[in-house]
Amino acid sequence: MIGCLCLHGFTGAPWELEPLSRVLEEETDWLVYTPVLPGHDLMTDLSEREFRSRFKESDHKTWIHTADLAAKELFERCSKVYVIGFSMGGILATYIAARYPVEKLVLLSAAAHYVNPAQLSKDMALIMKNMIKGQLKKQPWYPIFWSKIHTPVRSLSEFQKVVRTIEPFIKEVEVPTFIAQGMKDSLVRKSSALFLYKEIAAKEKQLYFYEQSHHFIVHSENQKQLIEDVLHFLLAEKIEPDVVWKSSGQV
Repeated sequence: MIGCLCLHGFTGAPWELEPLSRVLEEETDWLVYTPVLPGHDLMTDLSEREFRSRFKESDHKTWIHTADLAAKELFERCSKVYVIGFSMGGILATYIAARYPVEKLVLLSAAAHYVNPAQLSKDMALIMKNMIKGQLKKQPWYPIFWSKIHTPVRSLSEFQKVVRTIEPFIKEVEVPTFIAQGMKDSLVRKSSALFLYKEIAAKEKQLYFYEQSHHFIVHSENQKQLIEDVLHFLLAEKIEPDVVWKSSGQV
């Protein structure tokens, strides 16, 4: 059996990868597993105090340990394992690929370098506009915004520790790797994808830039293209090294 480990991002939850994981479940017979990292998947009906309290109970070591344990569980049940990571989950995924005999690796908006100031300012302007109109809670990304602005400062430092702890492992990744980056990502800079593409030791690696996509790339305008590209990568017998620019409507 083939197993597919999907790792969500910082302050996030499995829904960040859900459109992709759902297609994998529907179109393959793989065992798709998306664990929840400790302190995550907290809903906005919590008070700010409750949210901060629960999130502070976790740290970078527990997040790394949870990803590692999930990989072990899949390898106990599957003969082949693919790993897909989104944002901080992408960094965790590189660690798993360096430590275990992973078949293929997929990195989506992987956060080796964090915060894109130019796009973030545009997104904040849109947020402020909706706040003034009283329409912020109607936005589909409101739960994301809520969790980000209420994240404890200590937890942000724990995220940074994840990156610092795992960065030395990136050069040890030798499995075929697919890297996807949205050009309108306000949290993870383009340089992050370029850095990963350069540092990962795999000879079979691909870097795809999606013109209309934001940080939550699996939910962005290029969603269909992205899912098709990831599925094609995972099913392909041979991977040709490539850097590709994708735009909505492009075949």
